[in-house]
Amino acid sequence: MDAGNGPRQAPGRVIVVGSINFDLVLRLPRLPVAGETVTGGSFERHHGGKGANQAVAAARAGAEVHLIGAVGEDDGQAALDALAAEGVNVSAIARLPSQHTGHAVVMVDGSSGENQIAVAPGANAAVTTGHVRRCIDALRLTRRDVIVLSFELMDAPLLAAAAAARGAGATLVVNPAPARECDSEVLRGAVLTPNRHEAMVLGSGHHGTADVAKAASVLSGRGGGPVIATLGEQGALLADGTSVEYFPGHQVTARDTTGAGDTLTGVLAAGLAEGWDLRVALRRAVAAAAIAVTRPGAREGMPAASEIDALLATDRSPGGRPRG
Repeated sequence: MDAGNGPRQAPGRVIVVGSINFDLVLRLPRLPVAGETVTGGSFERHHGGKGANQAVAAARAGAEVHLIGAVGEDDGQAALDALAAEGVNVSAIARLPSQHTGHAVVMVDGSSGENQIAVAPGANAAVTTGHVRRCIDALRLTRRDVIVLSFELMDAPLLAAAAAARGAGATLVVNPAPARECDSEVLRGAVLTPNRHEAMVLGSGHHGTADVAKAASVLSGRGGGPVIATLGEQGALLADGTSVEYFPGHQVTARDTTGAGDTLTGVLAAGLAEGWDLRVALRRAVAAAAIAVTRPGAREGMPAASEIDALLATDRSPGGRPRG
């Protein structure tokens, strides 16, 4: 970031309460339809999980990041080592006996980069409210901190984290993915980051093709906070009450869209923790997601802050200044 426009106060931390997975990736000539087998693919194994991915994205963007979650006692060490290597603080990640680390099977269309994902949550489903409360209490939240949640954990630990964020006056960012019913208190007052599908499910209650902007506006009115709906190659829209603003995407060749939403959410949280205005942080997050889809793997494609700056330097769209 330009030092002349830098934040006027010490940055906060990004505290992610979320899932940790191993991703088993099948790269296929095309995605199968129901009941169909598609052969001729290749296999890869990656570190993943929405919480872990968002933590890595925020760390690469320059934030101090703490991840609260759980892995299996027997198979989780590799996941912890990978996160620590990215600069993510893993001291609040529990190692649970008799649990396996979460696994996701990701099928990627080799021509379009689109994907389908199925998840076996394992230890993620065993993260407790007590663990989340103890870890957040130990961190001594401030108003500058940002707590990030997603829906690969159960409601109870998410509610505990959301309540802690509101109690401390910290910023709450919720990525409502995968789309499902949840307690409305998780969403109250949060910055929401659904994709197009998730915005439609949460904002209109169905999977139809109605106006995404309208669904996002309804969701914003219901939760009381801004909603950022990601639109793939078209970028994102920001619905805040009755106003809707579009943030165009960047012209790139998509290779793998896995993790693009996690990239946007993590980089957005990093920008907010730095003290940047929501619109400035979102512009950086959209650029980061554009970079991420040009590379294979959910986490491998996530850019460093310098790469985001380089892409934005070629973009003449209006910027902004950080909040004081």
